[in-house]
Amino acid sequence: MTSYDPKHIRHHFPALSQTDDLDQPLVFFDGPGGTQVTQGVIDAMSDYLVRRNANTHSAFLTSQRTDETLAAAHHALADFLNAPSADEIIFGANMTSLTFAFSRALARSWQAGDEIIITHLDHDANIAPWLALEDQGIRVRWLDFDPADCTLRLDDLDDLLGKRTRLVAVGGASNAVGTINPIKQIVDRAHKVGAQVFVDAVHLAPHVPIDVQDLGCDYLACSVYKFYGPHVGVLWGRYELLDSLPAYKVQPSDPKPPGKWMTGTQNHEGLAGATAAVDFLAALGEQYGSGYAKAFSGYSGRRLHLKQGLATIATYERDLFVHMLDGLMAIPGIEIFGITDLDRMAERAPTAAIRLDAISPQALSERLASFGIATYAGHFYAVSVIERLGLTDRGGVLRIGISHYNTYEEVDRLVEILSDLS
Repeated sequence: MTSYDPKHIRHHFPALSQTDDLDQPLVFFDGPGGTQVTQGVIDAMSDYLVRRNANTHSAFLTSQRTDETLAAAHHALADFLNAPSADEIIFGANMTSLTFAFSRALARSWQAGDEIIITHLDHDANIAPWLALEDQGIRVRWLDFDPADCTLRLDDLDDLLGKRTRLVAVGGASNAVGTINPIKQIVDRAHKVGAQVFVDAVHLAPHVPIDVQDLGCDYLACSVYKFYGPHVGVLWGRYELLDSLPAYKVQPSDPKPPGKWMTGTQNHEGLAGATAAVDFLAALGEQYGSGYAKAFSGYSGRRLHLKQGLATIATYERDLFVHMLDGLMAIPGIEIFGITDLDRMAERAPTAAIRLDAISPQALSERLASFGIATYAGHFYAVSVIERLGLTDRGGVLRIGISHYNTYEEVDRLVEILSDLS
């Protein structure tokens, strides 16, 4: 097995070679907000616009090529999620837009007094669409989290679930504090009362292998721009559910999935890029992930290579995050939110939410930017998380996200600057 080293793959990402106005190399710890893209993604999108640009379903050459491009994207994301069928993959502008549209469609079969469960640990894209259903009499119930380690209070879930529960909406991982939720446990409990489960996997998908069949959930959403591709949203659902649910659609649209759910002309060049992003991850698995072949013996072809690729990423990112965490915890006056126990790193994504006593999160982000280091400060649309932590009026947190193209040298530089500012 070839040992993984980010220096072996950084040349695939043109953005990583940039410098700022002071000739400082740009360092990207902003992955939770969106990752950099590979040259393969750029080439695929450019090639679409040059050689395939057309609308769908006609006899002329570029239209046929467009049909092929869209079909390839459906198959690529089905492989990425291990979906049983490419017809279960729905594309849209982003996860937020898809979830708003899908939540309204789901609720068309619900009655006033029916209940859904959401969590205080989620991004608002997995909260606001469900809260909007209160206007039609749907009751929303909240699952809280423990501020001490930012993990869901699962002991309270059974008390919230009941015969009127129609859906549990939960994040795969917190985009603010990194917590990875035990989705399979939540699915098992929800299904026992006949409720369905919608997973926001936007922050989970870049960091661990995802298998919707293994998770057992009913719906799952993610965003390709969080795993090295273009700005495209993805929604997966069980085919029989997607087929039976009433979609909001124009009359000529295909009455069957996935067409019934994909409103209007899609972002064709973005879908070409999405396929390229998936192929990059598969190639990474083929090159570096042979040591994981036994763990994923039930997969084959691109699906196997994708699981190997994400497992390779997960191992490297976890080791690098532990290295960063060691450095952060040695800084005087620092506060780190979420799981910090090194024996529990499998329960979190490589995303750190921190505060320093001496400087606000926004000022800290601006100071890091002056060194060419990209981070975000605030709430990152995880409004409920920041409110629950009591940080709304204090500027939220500084978020540092590890991606598989980050290096130990970059982390050491970050920790050194933060130490100087503390």
